[in-house]
Amino acid sequence: MSEKQLRPIDAPFVALGPSGVAIRDRLGQLTPADEKVLRLTGEHLGRLASQDLALRCAQGHEHNSESWAARKQGLTAASSSRWAGSITKASHDQWALSRRGQLAYIQGLEAGVRTLMHRLSQPLGEKGTRRDPGGYQSHHEWFVKSRRLAVLEHRLDVARAEREAGIVHVVRGGRRLLNTRHNLAAAGLTEEQWRQRWEAERWFLAADGESGKRFGNETIRVSPDGEVSIKLPAPLAHLANTKHGRYVLASKVAFAHRGAEWADRIEANRAVAYRIHYDAERGRWYLTASWQKPVVKTVPLDTARAHGMVGVDTNADHFAAYLLDRHGNPVGDPRRFPYDLTGTAGHRDAQVRHAITRLLHWAKRCGVTAIGLENLDFTAEKTREKHGRRKRFRQLISGIPTGKLKARLVSMAAEQGLAIVAVDPAYTSMWGDQHWRKPLTSNKRKMSRHDAASVAIGRRALGHPIRRRTAPPHDDQSDRRGHRTAQAEPGIQERQGTRPPVTERAHDARPRTGTTRTRVTSASNTAWYARSSGSWHPMSLLDTV
Repeated sequence: MSEKQLRPIDAPFVALGPSGVAIRDRLGQLTPADEKVLRLTGEHLGRLASQDLALRCAQGHEHNSESWAARKQGLTAASSSRWAGSITKASHDQWALSRRGQLAYIQGLEAGVRTLMHRLSQPLGEKGTRRDPGGYQSHHEWFVKSRRLAVLEHRLDVARAEREAGIVHVVRGGRRLLNTRHNLAAAGLTEEQWRQRWEAERWFLAADGESGKRFGNETIRVSPDGEVSIKLPAPLAHLANTKHGRYVLASKVAFAHRGAEWADRIEANRAVAYRIHYDAERGRWYLTASWQKPVVKTVPLDTARAHGMVGVDTNADHFAAYLLDRHGNPVGDPRRFPYDLTGTAGHRDAQVRHAITRLLHWAKRCGVTAIGLENLDFTAEKTREKHGRRKRFRQLISGIPTGKLKARLVSMAAEQGLAIVAVDPAYTSMWGDQHWRKPLTSNKRKMSRHDAASVAIGRRALGHPIRRRTAPPHDDQSDRRGHRTAQAEPGIQERQGTRPPVTERAHDARPRTGTTRTRVTSASNTAWYARSSGSWHPMSLLDTV
């Protein structure tokens, strides 16, 4: 029986740091006049934004700088040059985002079509493997899936034709909220409540920053003492309560998070973008400030590995973490950082932030400078074409917050001075359970499959093979045979798999004819030593060279 072929495993790399900052504060002391001005301004600019987005989508691939300038010129008369610039830029960004989503949709359809064609070509009842699914269980299921294949092929043809023509479908306010209109009873909303949310999501109250201008933004200006003023569009200039067509809000803001960094930026007249948003569910107004920053320069991979690594296994309800020294040996006991992803989006976001904060603080106390994390992406793994009967499994992997987790962890780790080493997730759970779960289990330590996977992730991030080195055979208490060395070079993938059976007895001193020994072993019941950087360092029995 041939050995299972391993898929290519990508090399670990240090993830890039964050490239932007966003902070938010509540506008808590607005007067009725302030709210009226904000509503009128948002409705007026939102109407212009909807019209401009429709024009941008209609242009498709024919869009160029001249058409962009013409759209901006048409909006300037109904607002201002700066409002027009913010609206046209937002329309362009939304079109580009829709194009990326369209490509992801096409790739998902292609994966589904390939899976269905493969399964339909298999005999009924054919068992699948770890890599490829098997055939369907009955004639009825085969017929239903053949109909679904025809539907997906039609959708794929339509999506490809629209992409070639530059056609995208965008809903200002969100497609999910739009579809909620047809299921108000299930959403627990009245028509009036839904209408308030719909209108609030379609308002436009966002302005890009400008370096060199006063406090970094001429359209929505926030002074160092927290005073917020807005440059009103031309049709609403009569509502201004100060000169130059500006309206000053009664509420002041005070950013508790990164407030000093924000103050230093606006005092130097550097660009800061602002967005005013109304939460219709809570009845609150918020102001969000954002700005770009140079990408945090990543440390070299060797530097990140110098003080060991914390391996983290991401699961649907917790982070499983284990501390490893720079030689790849597990230190101490495994740690778990739970989170609850049920409930509202705000609750889920807070749970993820809290778990990440606890993880980073523990990593800092351990003295490491990097965290090993799987570079997860379940886009092709949660389709019902591949795991049609495994609904609970699809729900499980769909619940893991991969995208939000990576963005938040990288950003929060950069503030703590920690690097994120991304590793290929291939076989980490399987090999971790095979090689590390049983050796690390004791009467005082309970190891789960997730804990063992965190050890495998940390070792891969450190550049060590996942496989645990077994104790060498020995015939006495001396080290006469020398130290056991690795059986394969670091670039060979099979070195991490299951060790092949030994055809000759390890203690047999008589070599067989036509064979050569490839292992050099030593025996010691006290300690192991490894050669590194010209010196000898004591290591534990679990170390791998």
